[in-house]
Amino acid sequence: MRQGTPLCGERCLGAQLELTAAASRRRPRSERDVTRNDKLNRGRKTKPRAEIDDARKDGRLAALPDDGEGEIELGEGMAEYAAMVQHQLALLGEDPEREGLKKTPMRVAKAMAWLTRGYQQRVEDVVGDALFAEEHRNMIMVRDIELYSMCEHHMLPFFGKAHIAYIPNGRIVGLSKLPRLVEVFARRLQVQERLTEQIASAIERVLRPAGVGVVIEAYHLCMMMRGVEKQNSKTITSALRGGFRDDSKTREEFLYLAHGGSGLLR
Repeated sequence: MRQGTPLCGERCLGAQLELTAAASRRRPRSERDVTRNDKLNRGRKTKPRAEIDDARKDGRLAALPDDGEGEIELGEGMAEYAAMVQHQLALLGEDPEREGLKKTPMRVAKAMAWLTRGYQQRVEDVVGDALFAEEHRNMIMVRDIELYSMCEHHMLPFFGKAHIAYIPNGRIVGLSKLPRLVEVFARRLQVQERLTEQIASAIERVLRPAGVGVVIEAYHLCMMMRGVEKQNSKTITSALRGGFRDDSKTREEFLYLAHGGSGLLR
């Protein structure tokens, strides 16, 4: 074998690794999101509702986050995440073994699995068969939908309300599905601008309506408890599609209903 052959092999291997890394960076956001959240949610299972309720009554089950369908259970990914949190506590100068912090790493792991469960949800599954033929051609609006999300820049919460409206084009959706769609995208690491667009795009894709309007009003703890520390600043974002964007009267009616009247965050 020629002396230069092994060096060529090393160069080829290096080039292959660089190409693999580049391909990973080019993966769509949704694919990256699922991949990075897979470990945290690995081993996540659910129990039947009756079994959960009985266990709570008997005191055999601690009060853990509940999504209305089942309990988050310990999995391999959660144990790994908890170990990382324990290390973070030590880096902060805390004693992870003291009484108040002993169970904190696993509590944090379970909380993060709950707060980012949207990565494991699909719009089509949430909507299901709750689509109905209907000739109603006027605006339908669900407003003051509470939302809680996590800022992807500092991993601090932001919270507020979403106002959603659409103009049917032969189909309507069950009213409860609109808040559920908000949850799918809010329960991820987010920025409010993208969250607003994702909700509007999902409704447009599922319903094919004549128009969609989404407004979100939210307070961001990354601006309130750190940084500029402005307690009364509120961020408002909107996404307008179809008739809400192209027809000024429809747009004005939607924005009036979204921002006017009582019940909004003040």
